[in-house]
Amino acid sequence: MKRVLANIYEYFRQCDTVLWLLTLTAIAYSFLLIASMQRSGNYSYLRTQIAAVSVGIVAAVFISIADYRFLIRKWYIAAIVGIVLAGLVFVFGVRVSGTDDTAWINLPGGFSIQPSEFIKICFIITFSKHLSWLKEKNMTEKFSGVLSLAVHAMIPMAIIHIQGDDGTVLIFALMFLIMAFTAGVQLRYFAILGGLLVCAIPIIWNVFMNEEHRNRVLALFDLDGNALTNYGWQQYQGKVSIASGEAFGSGLFNGQRVEHSIVPEQENDFIFTVAGEELGFVGCIALLLLLFFIVFKVILNAKLSTEFEGKYICCGVFAMITSQTVVNIGMVLGFLPVVGITLPLFSSGGTSALSTLISLGLVQSVRYHNTDDMNKAFVRRGSTNRIRM
Repeated sequence: MKRVLANIYEYFRQCDTVLWLLTLTAIAYSFLLIASMQRSGNYSYLRTQIAAVSVGIVAAVFISIADYRFLIRKWYIAAIVGIVLAGLVFVFGVRVSGTDDTAWINLPGGFSIQPSEFIKICFIITFSKHLSWLKEKNMTEKFSGVLSLAVHAMIPMAIIHIQGDDGTVLIFALMFLIMAFTAGVQLRYFAILGGLLVCAIPIIWNVFMNEEHRNRVLALFDLDGNALTNYGWQQYQGKVSIASGEAFGSGLFNGQRVEHSIVPEQENDFIFTVAGEELGFVGCIALLLLLFFIVFKVILNAKLSTEFEGKYICCGVFAMITSQTVVNIGMVLGFLPVVGITLPLFSSGGTSALSTLISLGLVQSVRYHNTDDMNKAFVRRGSTNRIRM
């Protein structure tokens, strides 16, 4: 018993306990919002969420104890897993209620998963390896190196676009940009990419976007004509719910609009509106502060890491959580079109919660093994990938 307690004490001494506390607080907050929201129906979203979070926490602890450098060394396994998951969607993919993409796989027991959420984790591992390899070869500033990074990112983006999940494609693009920037890719390459994207807008609008995508964008500029009909309805009702909460809200489990499910898909992409209506401006700020401090701790762990791989893994998790948060809040408030992106740790959705917790487990692994002796770690001996301080 003493040995077990000693191991537990040692674990919490070496991991980021503040990040764990912030994560668990966010989870508890999400449970309250989901419990309040599900008053409007018979399905127990909370039960599913608790099950997914429980598995996610166990997986995150296990991953945090495992040496992340071993995962980086076996990067090709992550690549294979990502390819297999993407391939399974083309064979067994289905469209679930409330979505417009064929990017889900049904499981026994009435459950379903979205493989692209786990592909994000595979991408963080493989892209971190790619970045660290280029950094060792001093190729992050060369065109050939930057081009290889762009090709790396385009592979999952193209596959997921074919599946119809362009919201996730956007998240991958932002992850690529943020991780490449932190690795030292020069600004001129971002300027070139930006110029190419501007020139490609007509092609993107007419070829890659379907009529529904275009209508969602147009709804942002034509709320009076479109909000009460189709594509702008969800955002319009979401903003009304948030505004109705005023400063302190109507009280948890007390929101009338929540109870009658006025906002479509409120348990998922629009969970922020539950906080707005029932807990008001104060509840919204508390939610955003929790997410802010979580990503702040993630980026601090990136800064503390003595190895490039650890730094890039943390930056990848930072990019994933931050980009999803910005896009989700942006579409709920009507600044961005609705693209089906969940709010990390808060939205109801087992796959999203599980992938977010696993990614935070990777960050904890970086922190937990930050002071390990490289010669004793289960990685390639003689690595030159330790940052010289």
